[in-house]
Amino acid sequence: MSKAFVFLADGFEEVEALTVVDLLRRGRMDVTTVSISDSLQVVGRSRITVMADVMWDDARCEDADILILPGGMPGTAYLKSHEGLRKALVCAAEEGRRVAAICAAPTVLGDLGLLEGKKACCYPGLESQLNCEKVVFDKDAVKDGNVITSRGAGTAIPFALKILDEIEGEDVADEIKKSIVYRD
Repeated sequence: MSKAFVFLADGFEEVEALTVVDLLRRGRMDVTTVSISDSLQVVGRSRITVMADVMWDDARCEDADILILPGGMPGTAYLKSHEGLRKALVCAAEEGRRVAAICAAPTVLGDLGLLEGKKACCYPGLESQLNCEKVVFDKDAVKDGNVITSRGAGTAIPFALKILDEIEGEDVADEIKKSIVYRD
């Protein structure tokens, strides 16, 4: 079973995190939510409190097939400043494992140099922080190599489906798309 870690920090965008967790679990992936805050209870940007599965210190990032960053503010700023997470993202990318980010969170990957030479997208207005070869404006989710990026809360479903397609295959992604009555 493929493993995904979704990292939560206070101020995360709930739609981006929870839509991804839900759809990946429906696709039979083993998804673990990881708090990088000081509690398992993480408060999102809309003040929705979520109970993460594990704390950062208990997460074994090297076991994950994909590391996923939801956006939101100030959640993205906390993700960007967490040294352990930064190292885990670089390590995953260097090993060829997948990394994914949505909304403002692709700027974390850009800050780490993980988008160099790649196509990527993000929340409108943050494109200059991607440090990528080409910013894509006309797609909801973009895959280039081992990196998947997306634009915002409104693109959380296509983002999750792109992850499923890449990891579990097109048949699984299509099955989930049909089961939630999603049309692209």
